[in-house]
Amino acid sequence: MPVSTPTHPTPTIDSLLRVIEARDSEVALLKLMVDKFKLQLLRRVRSEFGTSSEQLDAQINPIDIGTTPAPLAAVAPVKTNAANAPEIDRSLPAHLPREAQIHRPDTTAAHHDTAGQRCGCSACGGRLRQIGQDVSEQLEYVPSHFKVIRHVRPKLACVSCQSIFQAAAPSRPIARGIAGPGLIAHVMVSKYCDHIPLYRQSGIYARDGVEIDRSTMAGWVDRGDQLLDPLVAALGRYTLAGSKVHADDTPVPVLSPGLGKTKTGRLWVYVRDDRPAGSKDAPAAWYQYSPDRKGEHPQAHLKNYRGILQADAYGGWIKLYDSGKVTEAACWAHARRPWWDLYLSTGKAEDSIAAQALRRIAALYAVEKDIRGQPPDVRQSQRQARAGPLLDEMHAWLSSLVGRVSAKSELAQAIGYSLVRWQALTRYRDDGRIEMDNNAAERALRGVALGRGNFLFMGSDAGGERAAAIYSLVETAKLNGLDPEGYLREVLGRIADHPVNRIDELLPWNIERHDNEQGQTARALVA
Repeated sequence: MPVSTPTHPTPTIDSLLRVIEARDSEVALLKLMVDKFKLQLLRRVRSEFGTSSEQLDAQINPIDIGTTPAPLAAVAPVKTNAANAPEIDRSLPAHLPREAQIHRPDTTAAHHDTAGQRCGCSACGGRLRQIGQDVSEQLEYVPSHFKVIRHVRPKLACVSCQSIFQAAAPSRPIARGIAGPGLIAHVMVSKYCDHIPLYRQSGIYARDGVEIDRSTMAGWVDRGDQLLDPLVAALGRYTLAGSKVHADDTPVPVLSPGLGKTKTGRLWVYVRDDRPAGSKDAPAAWYQYSPDRKGEHPQAHLKNYRGILQADAYGGWIKLYDSGKVTEAACWAHARRPWWDLYLSTGKAEDSIAAQALRRIAALYAVEKDIRGQPPDVRQSQRQARAGPLLDEMHAWLSSLVGRVSAKSELAQAIGYSLVRWQALTRYRDDGRIEMDNNAAERALRGVALGRGNFLFMGSDAGGERAAAIYSLVETAKLNGLDPEGYLREVLGRIADHPVNRIDELLPWNIERHDNEQGQTARALVA
């Protein structure tokens, strides 16, 4: 009996085309997934081991913003003739104290100069006279050291009426505490500015023979923070009194009580800095801590604020914008970042869409470089004349790309980020007070990021609030060109006796002006 063989229908051209179409779709999807994973891996490797710089290479011309740029020839580095190179000032700072050590050649006692020093010639016995000198300088380091200040208050009794007189005990930052204002300031700045944990500080001090337990220093920081609270509140009021504020946040690990593990808290920063717009107002940075990233926290921080808020795309700001009291100004640095990642993923291909986007954004930044420090009206007119056409061209270019790329690709996300926020991104063109990006807030958080690498976690939510308060004073002092330790030393030495209704006098720019005025008065009295 013959065996029947199964018969397969002959495939038609339409069915084969459908198979090919399905496979092409699958291949395109797989390519998108591969590109996405490559980009994620690139971001991870760069965040762990790579440079944080996002600067374009020199050969990418920021002015060439054509939609199809021609490949640019590599620009050879310009060699500077060493003989014609500008002289670098290698002299040591003039404000450092000088200690002269005179090294005289061997002489005999046959002659002596007017100072009684021997000046006899060791070769013939004649008299030596100075004909010149060679001076060189050497930088030396004198280790910091502890000292004990003894407050002695003599008791005086009147021989006639037997009345007893004694000066009042000087106030201390911490009542009955042994730590002086300089030591408390040093501990605070070492922890929050130099990022040295308290247990490391304890070991450093032990090498000088001074045993200070880290729990003792933690108590000093806590009590010092309580003293500084009114000053930090005054700093916050000043920061939010500006017409424009930069805002950002960063995660910080915080020990979760009773659970034996950490949670993620947030440090928020609000920066007032209008110096790029020619303002003479002092810059300030005000930090706040929250146990999570819920939008209610920044909304509470800014509940009384009226003005421009320059920030990223965090959803917690939306209620503030919807209130009508706060105007949104977006950040071009955030809009640029996905393009930079795509540019790296293409191997820095100069003809890629990402490279074209970066060139367009670089042209906008070139305008900002030329007008930095100018008053708002000048910045506005220059931006409208020079950046306005560039922005219009870029918007048309991005819109033309929407239908040409896959909606699920990283390229589409980069395009969408800018187009969705285009009004907020371009608001700076018509308002000279607004900056092009939010780098002022990001710079203020760099110290927190460095400290996060040295501290495993903050001990509690209260520790996060202390950190926010001290970061506020330290970073504001730095913004105003003051030494943070010297500033805190001065404040802690005064604040215990300072009237709380005049707390603004201890803000960094006021305390510096007060000290300068006192110095001028003292010099006038001496003259």
